[in-house]
Amino acid sequence: MPKFAANLTMMFNEHEFPARFSAAAKAGFDAVEFLFPYDCTPADVSGWLKENKLKNVLFNLPPGDWAAGERGIAALPGREEEFRAGVAKGIEYAKVLGTPQLHMMAGLVPAGADLALYRKTYLANMKFAAQELAKHRLQLLLEPINTRDMPGYFLNTQAQAHELCTECGEPNVKVQMDFYHAQIMEGDLISTFKKYFSDIGHTQIASVPNRNEPDDGEVNYIAIFKMLDDMAYQGYVGCEYRPKGKTEDGLAWFQVAK
Repeated sequence: MPKFAANLTMMFNEHEFPARFSAAAKAGFDAVEFLFPYDCTPADVSGWLKENKLKNVLFNLPPGDWAAGERGIAALPGREEEFRAGVAKGIEYAKVLGTPQLHMMAGLVPAGADLALYRKTYLANMKFAAQELAKHRLQLLLEPINTRDMPGYFLNTQAQAHELCTECGEPNVKVQMDFYHAQIMEGDLISTFKKYFSDIGHTQIASVPNRNEPDDGEVNYIAIFKMLDDMAYQGYVGCEYRPKGKTEDGLAWFQVAK
């Protein structure tokens, strides 16, 4: 079966953030991901990882003002200086935590905006981030996000992300395929994964349409996991879902899958 990473932003919310690391380890996970570590010091997060023998496989670069509704700034014209500072901050954390890859959130495009300008900005920031990360042997990830959960988000489909990845031309840029987002926007998950397999750097799971445990809803994750094994997928599968109740009570799927 694939390697799974608990998403500590969504899972184990019965506990404060520092305690989620031990809860994930006790549940049988050996790896974790989270949206952002920046409310804690790198030393603290590193300590929680080491105490629980966990690997951190992914987090996001700073997204702008998250509390105010911003969802990344990589595509936003005029925010380049802030973006570059965020890249430096993300690298600082990744080096301490031993995190191999960082996700670059694109941001929201206002209605009527010049899409060509946003695309140009995104590509320039992508190239900058990729080159900075490459100095530290880190990988940059792009993730398409569905328009139902995040209306106006710049990047929505696998095809769009892979086209940008190719145009950027940096070897350490890969695409993140969240099967939840991809099902809502595109469907045809297995064929899509196989088509883009060589350029997919990370995957994530959740039920559709409710984004709960991956043992319900319209996606057959048993088939997805088999496909990942058949394709010899070496990356992690991030469990980015919202448990229906207490996290531990909804892990029957994980006990079977692992």
